[in-house]
Amino acid sequence: MKGNIIVRKFALALAATTALASPAQAGEAYNLLGPVMTDPTVDQIEDRCDYYASQIDLYRDAMLGDAEAATVANTLARFDDLSALLFSASSEAGLYQQVLLTPEARAAGGACAARIAGLASEITLSRPIYDRLSELDVSGADPANQRFYETTMDAFRRAGVSLDDAQRARVQEINARLADLSTEFAQNIAEDVRTIEVSPEELAGLPQDYINAREVGENGMITLTTASPDYVPVMTYAESDDLRRRYSELYGQRAWPANDEVLREIFTLRDELAQLTGFENYAALQFDNRMLNTPDQVEDLIEQTDAAARPVAEADYAQLFAMLKELRPGAERIEPYQLAWLGPKVQQANYDYDPQEARQYFQHDDVRDGIFNLTERLFDVEVREWNTPVWHDSVGAYELVEGGEVIGRFYLDSHPRPGKYTHANVVPLYAGSPADGQVPVAALVQNMPEGLMEHGQVTTFLHEFGHVLHFIFGSRHEMASNSMISVEWDFIEAPSQILENWVYDYDTLATFAVNAEGETIPRDLVERMNAVRHFNQGMFEMRQLGLTATSYNYYTQPIPDDLGEAAREWQQTYSLVPISPTSEMQAAFGHLDGYGAAYYTYGWSRVIAADMFSRFKAEGLTNPETAADYRRLVLEPGGTKPAAELVRDFVGRDISFDAFREDLEQGLPEE
Repeated sequence: MKGNIIVRKFALALAATTALASPAQAGEAYNLLGPVMTDPTVDQIEDRCDYYASQIDLYRDAMLGDAEAATVANTLARFDDLSALLFSASSEAGLYQQVLLTPEARAAGGACAARIAGLASEITLSRPIYDRLSELDVSGADPANQRFYETTMDAFRRAGVSLDDAQRARVQEINARLADLSTEFAQNIAEDVRTIEVSPEELAGLPQDYINAREVGENGMITLTTASPDYVPVMTYAESDDLRRRYSELYGQRAWPANDEVLREIFTLRDELAQLTGFENYAALQFDNRMLNTPDQVEDLIEQTDAAARPVAEADYAQLFAMLKELRPGAERIEPYQLAWLGPKVQQANYDYDPQEARQYFQHDDVRDGIFNLTERLFDVEVREWNTPVWHDSVGAYELVEGGEVIGRFYLDSHPRPGKYTHANVVPLYAGSPADGQVPVAALVQNMPEGLMEHGQVTTFLHEFGHVLHFIFGSRHEMASNSMISVEWDFIEAPSQILENWVYDYDTLATFAVNAEGETIPRDLVERMNAVRHFNQGMFEMRQLGLTATSYNYYTQPIPDDLGEAAREWQQTYSLVPISPTSEMQAAFGHLDGYGAAYYTYGWSRVIAADMFSRFKAEGLTNPETAADYRRLVLEPGGTKPAAELVRDFVGRDISFDAFREDLEQGLPEE
């Protein structure tokens, strides 16, 4: 999931398999779990939630009601079924909250997600379930199930199962309230789409197709929203400083002030949760089962990245500021609303690269098909349409096929709508059951223009599709809990970030990048695209460090009296450009809920992705053996091995920071 567009974590989702009281009940339940409802009423969503809750009770009773000695089959497998059903229920409800067409239906989805989260908390605090699992001897189980057992028992302990009755009751209260707050936080972001009126003249510098697509009102003005397809092009191309300033100030206050009080309560409750479960703060609790499993390790990553990125960012700033002084004589510094606008100016002047020249080759449907074709070539599979109902006529549905067998399915909801989730993420819905012939199902939800796309949006699209592939390839295990969603969470972005490299490969782009006249993107344009690739990467990493510090500090320091002021100060530590004094970005920074203290995940995953990509660079981006190894060694194992071991299996050594540093340093000026 890409850092600048994903504002919440994956809705963890697995499909139920077969642990009901009887085979007939099991079949009935599984048939219900998918495909998703596409036009449900509020009553239907509530009925669906009731059904899920009743099945969760049956699963729990079946596990605890068995008088036989605990075995992998009658205890661990049943717990896997119970966990899978909880994840499916949560994820399906979360999808309804993101994509359904009315506020009432979206709210019903959010309410169901909160209800299921409460049930999940009850189970992680259940002494009877923990005691039943504790009776197990897994010494004879296969390594994947031994790992599943160990991580499960560890999760129970971190959740607070060993606390006394009163303390467990308090943890349950906290988790239930946090689930409600999470729903409220996301809803405030999705529903608060603000508008600004601009004159047609103020859009000078924008691509003509952008201007043509916006209707001029009776008052002679054009209304723009804070949705990304409106906002990003204006900030990138509009010549008017005043427009960009006004628009950025509007954008920077989405969901504010409503979400400040929500955040304050989230921070307070999570800190209490950490204290109850024996951790110094919520960051320490959250990191405990990650690759970087202590705050000290995360701080070391921040320092190491700062040392590598700051000199590159300073070189970037020098080029940007030189351009600003040409365009705005007398300028003393770059203002925050000028940064995105200056980038293309420098690209054109210093690298002979025009983003608008490249943009004409990236039409959304062609990009989609190109990504599908790349998938087919790399992994020897087929992507074909899936004949199933969808919730909006712009949504596509597809199947992944291998050797004539369907191995996964996914929905693609690409374009913005009022009230829809405003960024981009993948919602894994059902992990499937190989024994029952059920396949993984996911939904990719994003906000792309229907016509021409920026090259950066192409990168985002492929990144997000990487999550779909990871989920499908990594979720075909006997135990659903061994799927990719159980891999350490600070590894989860790496398999998507590595795919971003293919959007700079001419042979890949030439298969789908064509303009309106049907002409293929010129090779020299792609060469110039690669020449400019590392410009502004230092500035990007410093911006990411600012977000990382914001995420981390909210959960490790006393809650600030003014959340916005604190966020601005923490980001300014790393930003070479002044942070706008009007910014209240924390209110719409969805990662503060979903990723909690762990926004560092994106930076750490970039380190891993660069390291893994070094093998592709050495052996060829289209080398079938390398791609097959990547699928077999990194994607398919899912959560059956520690992530560090997956990387070691693929690159033949431990993770190194070197490839990331070397890639970043390509942005330094030549000696």
